[in-house]
Amino acid sequence: MMEDEEFEFAEDLEAILHLTPEVQLAIEQVFPSQDPLDRADFNAVEYINTLFPTEQSLANIDDVVNKIRLKIRRLDDNIRTVVRGQTNVGQDGRQALEEAQIAIQQLFGKIKDIKDKAEKSEQMVKEITRDIKQLDHAKRHLTTSITTLNHLHMLAGGVDSLEAMTRKRQYGEVANLLQGVVNVLEHFHKYMGIPQIRQLSERVKAAQSELGTQILADFEEAFPSQGSKRPGGPSNVLQDACLVANVLDPRIKQEVIKKFIRQHLSEYLVLFQENQDVAWLDKIDRRYAWIKRQLLDYEEKYGRMFPEEWCMTERIAVEFCHITRVELAKVMRTRAKEIEVKLLLFAIQRTTNFEGLLSKRFTGCTLTDVPGQKKAESPLDSTNPFLEDEPGEDLGTEKDEDLTKPRKPKAPDNPFHGIISKCFEPHLYVYIESQDKNLGELIDRFVADFRTQGPPKSGTEEGGAVLPSCADLFVYYKKCMVQCSQLSTGEPMIALTTIFQKFLREYAWKILSGNLPKSSSNTGGLTISSLLKEKEGSEAAKFTVDELCLICSILSTAEYCLATTQQLEEKLKEKVDKVLVERINLTGEMDTFSTVISNSIQLLVQDLDAACDPALTAMSKMPWQSVEHVGDQSPYVTSIIMHIKQNVPILRDNLASTRKYFTQFCIKFTNSFIPKFINYIFRCKPISMVGAEQLLLDTHSLKTVLLDMPSIGSQVLRKAPASYTKIVVKGMTRAEMILKVVMAPHEPPVVFVDNYIKLLADGNPETFQKILDMKGLKRSEQSSMLELFRQRLPTPPSGSDGGPSLSFSTPTPEQESSRIRKLEKLIKKRL
Repeated sequence: MMEDEEFEFAEDLEAILHLTPEVQLAIEQVFPSQDPLDRADFNAVEYINTLFPTEQSLANIDDVVNKIRLKIRRLDDNIRTVVRGQTNVGQDGRQALEEAQIAIQQLFGKIKDIKDKAEKSEQMVKEITRDIKQLDHAKRHLTTSITTLNHLHMLAGGVDSLEAMTRKRQYGEVANLLQGVVNVLEHFHKYMGIPQIRQLSERVKAAQSELGTQILADFEEAFPSQGSKRPGGPSNVLQDACLVANVLDPRIKQEVIKKFIRQHLSEYLVLFQENQDVAWLDKIDRRYAWIKRQLLDYEEKYGRMFPEEWCMTERIAVEFCHITRVELAKVMRTRAKEIEVKLLLFAIQRTTNFEGLLSKRFTGCTLTDVPGQKKAESPLDSTNPFLEDEPGEDLGTEKDEDLTKPRKPKAPDNPFHGIISKCFEPHLYVYIESQDKNLGELIDRFVADFRTQGPPKSGTEEGGAVLPSCADLFVYYKKCMVQCSQLSTGEPMIALTTIFQKFLREYAWKILSGNLPKSSSNTGGLTISSLLKEKEGSEAAKFTVDELCLICSILSTAEYCLATTQQLEEKLKEKVDKVLVERINLTGEMDTFSTVISNSIQLLVQDLDAACDPALTAMSKMPWQSVEHVGDQSPYVTSIIMHIKQNVPILRDNLASTRKYFTQFCIKFTNSFIPKFINYIFRCKPISMVGAEQLLLDTHSLKTVLLDMPSIGSQVLRKAPASYTKIVVKGMTRAEMILKVVMAPHEPPVVFVDNYIKLLADGNPETFQKILDMKGLKRSEQSSMLELFRQRLPTPPSGSDGGPSLSFSTPTPEQESSRIRKLEKLIKKRL
């Protein structure tokens, strides 16, 4: 009965003491223990088995029980001590809380006493400093009053003196006095409600107005708009008047400047009227020569009359530019039919040279504050290397430089760019039409030169090199681009880009594609039908060495054009306005050159491929069933190797500058030749065991030649690219596997089928059928073998289409080689 009660108590206690994993983890972190009795997943059976692993260990069971009882007593003592210690905790806590509340009340009382004392101290300080504050306020007000009275005295005296000096036109004294009076008057803005102050302010304004009227009248008298001539030199009175105008309303200063510049340029408007001969573009130099003389005359006579910060020389030049732009636009609009390209370029050249001269002489600081005018648009930021051209260099005689020339540091912007030359932009269509015509003639000349001089000859430096006409075309493009960018960076650049696109395509069609030799086979590429078609005759039509060199030269030229066209697009985008950048796109032209490259490589591949066709045809017609012994490589292999050794060194040498395209040729040829070779292997039927061995030897010879093809005939041995080697190994290993399967006995059929599926990894019944045909099996035997083949095919994974092809992992070249060696050993044993 007691045992039942103890068991129930233990179950209740276990239910009470069952802790969550989080609590158990926290306890283990606070009280780490290695004792198995403290673990949450304690197992009594495992613990007892640990204490008594064998029957012999039960001998000391009494000692173990005594130790556990002792441990239980210690735990009971510890629990009893902890429980007793907790009985007085509540009472001690309440007592500590009461003591804390009493301490807080005492602290609050002390703080209140301190605050009261602080308020009393503050009141005492205010009483002590009350008199001192009153004295400070009195001193500040007295100082302000004295200062204001002094300013008032100065203002009253200054206004009287200002009025007297104004009547006497003593501008030198007025310039100094007026600025002082204006500064003093600023102190009285808050006192304008006082009648006397307001009266003084009105007198100052009246004096300023009178001074402005007098100064304008004096300048009108000294520099009349019409009639009398200008005085011989500057006047000291006018020089002082300019100093006064600096202090007056800015409108007075602008009016003085406007009157003087208008009078100074009045002669220019008369000399270069629209109906005068000197007003036309062919005499545009005279305009710029006239303004240079006038600026020298101004600096000699009037340079010291105006303050330096007025920049009068620059203002005269800027106003001359605005007038010239308007007058030239008017003249060109009237005589638009007389504008020729050379005349337009001449005028633009002289104008841009003059604008460059202005940028060297002046800073352009007056371009924003000329009345009624806006600052000329500065050219967009550009990292274009063509900024190195000097402004004075003739556009028509620029040195030819390659677009890929390293860039020089960017030249500083010209603030005067376009200030006159902007007027030529509406007439740039004449220039664009001229470039269209010139480029058309240039392309025609390239075509005629090619027909006259003929293609590059083999054995010469030109063989396989870039055609000279290509460099000439892009040098001319650069010249046109630089010219047009100096004329305009807007719509004319877009029109010029369209012209560039047009003749890039024509160059690709007429010079490159048009001169590619015609292939005897279909230029649309190799097809299954062309592969299966047998070519009769001893030799197929081949390209001559000169024709091969021509194809390589065209390929190199197209590659150069592709790269240079991309650079041309980047330079055009740098030159054109930012809002028009998206309209510059030469992708179509780059695609055209890529097509030329692809067609050239395809022609080279077709030529070598066609040269090998007669040998492959001869291979398929050999009596393989009657071959009695294995000898050296067959004659057809020698023929194929001969063609490879003839063509590949020529192509490699001529494509030395474009190595990647030679690699593409090798890859495309192997991708074309190997499937064709395998297809011709299937035609070799029936074939005997010895014949299969001979064909296997021939295949190995071809494989070796193909692996060495990129460096065949070269004195410098270079390792073939990994991508090319992988293609050759994969394709020729398949051919070798086919022959190994053909050599293997077809009895027992299950082993033969399994070996075929394992080695070829081809689930296509047609391929299996071809191998059976090569072995010369009868139709009845083939039917049973095909049925067995379909049964032994592995089940395709779920989700894949139910086609005949299987998905096998592609073996590595090392694995393929190992399999071949194993199969060779197996065949030798059976033989």
